[in-house]
Amino acid sequence: MKLNTLNINKILKNIDENRVNIVIYDKIGSTNDECKSKKLNKDFNIICAEEQTKGRGRMGKEWSSPLGNIYMSIAFSGSTIDEPLSLITGLICREAINKVIKEDVVGLKWPNDIILNKKKIGGVLVEKEVLGFDVINIVGIGINLKVVKKESWWGDLSNYHNDIDRNELINIIVTKFISYVDAGMSNWKKRWEDSCMHLNSNIKIQSNNNFINEGKFIGINNTGALKINSIKDGKIYEYEYGDISIKGVY
Repeated sequence: MKLNTLNINKILKNIDENRVNIVIYDKIGSTNDECKSKKLNKDFNIICAEEQTKGRGRMGKEWSSPLGNIYMSIAFSGSTIDEPLSLITGLICREAINKVIKEDVVGLKWPNDIILNKKKIGGVLVEKEVLGFDVINIVGIGINLKVVKKESWWGDLSNYHNDIDRNELINIIVTKFISYVDAGMSNWKKRWEDSCMHLNSNIKIQSNNNFINEGKFIGINNTGALKINSIKDGKIYEYEYGDISIKGVY
């Protein structure tokens, strides 16, 4: 696979550089942690890395981060974001990947997984820093272009290596993300549900390895919480937290 060395000028193509600070690292602990340490002097801080040594996902889970994939974080100020950033960002990434590979094959798994061929190829980690009356939103994104054989339980985009330029993909993600922050996203809930690979499928939901409920996933509400038609009593339940499992999907 061609490496597509990260390039600031290519990433910022057709993006107003007066609004964006961007730094690219060869190796870093965590792009989210680095965002936390940098003052926000423009509308957006963007941190990208060729490799992470302390990459993590939700609930502190390790995110394997070898050389050559996409590891990036976007920080911006704002306490008035009403939509669920994790779901919105997943949708942005899903649409960006499908645009680059020119196929509609990448889907989403609640709440923050990007899925291809029933395997996770990417994820989103949203964190917030409260500074007085201001809130800094930090959105971490990891996308696997190629995984090592010993971690084959992850999926990747290696079948599309001839179509993917990392700089182009990051550029599309950043462009879509800025557009969302500036103007919102129309029909985001329907677009997310249309992208969901387990809509109307039976799921199990758990938290910290404790079983919570089981039933048919019937969508999300306006805050991004999942809605499930429980098999135990036929009632509709909504959950804003937890992990879900679907038979046949890692």
